[in-house]
Amino acid sequence: MNSRWASVAARLTIRPLMACQVAVDSRAMEGMFELGAIRCPSGTLVIIDGGYLGLWSGDRSPAYIDPVSLGIEDPALAADIMGALDFAVTGPDAAAAVRTFDRQSGARLHDIPASQAAEFEATFDGHCRSAGLDARLEALPVREAHAHRACRTAEEGGGGFLMFGVPVVAVGGVPRSQELPVLAAQVDYGDGVGARWSEIVIKMREGHVASSPYLGDIGVDWARVLFGDVDALNTWQHDEPVDGLADVAFWGAAADEAAATFAAPELGEPGEDGVRGWTALPVSQALDKARALSRWKEETGQRMAVDFRPHSHHWQIMRKVRASPVEAGSVDLADARVLCAMTSWGDGSFPVNADLNASGDLLAVRVRFAPTP
Repeated sequence: MNSRWASVAARLTIRPLMACQVAVDSRAMEGMFELGAIRCPSGTLVIIDGGYLGLWSGDRSPAYIDPVSLGIEDPALAADIMGALDFAVTGPDAAAAVRTFDRQSGARLHDIPASQAAEFEATFDGHCRSAGLDARLEALPVREAHAHRACRTAEEGGGGFLMFGVPVVAVGGVPRSQELPVLAAQVDYGDGVGARWSEIVIKMREGHVASSPYLGDIGVDWARVLFGDVDALNTWQHDEPVDGLADVAFWGAAADEAAATFAAPELGEPGEDGVRGWTALPVSQALDKARALSRWKEETGQRMAVDFRPHSHHWQIMRKVRASPVEAGSVDLADARVLCAMTSWGDGSFPVNADLNASGDLLAVRVRFAPTP
């Protein structure tokens, strides 16, 4: 099984999700860095692992997404995920039941694998009985689309939800008609760790912070975080090229030998020194070259990475990330602008908080990667 999907599969259980804890000694703050800006014309912001946007169902049920096309090779796992259920929590004590059950937030519980649905219902019923709560689960006839989950979560005050088991955060009340700066705080954590982001902050409005409620965790398996308008994500093309073209890149110990064998030039992309390959090829031609390189690698036993890169929105934004000294980049989708940044910590579960003023207006959203001094 793909290691990233093994991580997702581990989340698709009835156990609670735990926030990432970073056990390092904090040192002196080095400063704030501007990563770029976003625009959020819908007023609802989604914070998600950008590598998983191929899972985003938009306005359709997630059941329409083919797990094979998303890299799931295990037939049993694929069937379990595609047969998953969403539940609504109903009854006079629904809110208290969800809060004390402590599996997911909100009035709906998503992506319960088919193999665990009966146990999940029984566990919930037992919890309610022992706590004296009048609440029950009702399976939804159609699984809730991811964009609908985000909008409903935002309308309920913001928080987390699951997307195929991956924790995502949504928040509403975002200014619609202006660019919002995205800043990162860097901390030097000393020998063996070095300088990394302690948090990424999206500034919404000026004002005095009266409270900073916890919204939820984002699950990261691709070492990156994307901040995007909910409607813009519905137009995102994660794997499909927007121009019919693709790149092929390769690097590693055998790159020089492969370059000589296949007459491959330097890729010539900013931030990718030493990477060989071809840019802006028709997709079919790029696929042929990527397959030929992969066959050569397997037949010769050489050590080398081969990357097929269709000119999708994901390729566009990661091209900018690789070229950026702060490892961040943005892409415009109609009136919206989405931004992707590397975490600097790699993978994990990272908590998200909202800064509110005394009137409850949203001043900022913060993704925390590690403690500050």
